[in-house]
Amino acid sequence: MEAHIHSLNSLFDQLGLKSSDEAIADFIKLNGNLSAGTPIYQAKCWNEAQSDCLKEMIEHDADWSEIVDQLDNMLR
Repeated sequence: MEAHIHSLNSLFDQLGLKSSDEAIADFIKLNGNLSAGTPIYQAKCWNEAQSDCLKEMIEHDADWSEIVDQLDNMLR
């Protein structure tokens, strides 16, 4: 079975957010102050559905977990 490789753009699409490179950069600039002890899915910038989606991706979806980790690092 082949693993899917997802991009930040596709992650933002999945979360229902604007997904252009510029929109992602703006999002990170605006929300890039996540404290070290806070899981990404508990960040205040997400609505409940987005938070649930991120948590699910981390816990159960290896295809998405790498790109979620990348976003996590960018938000710190």
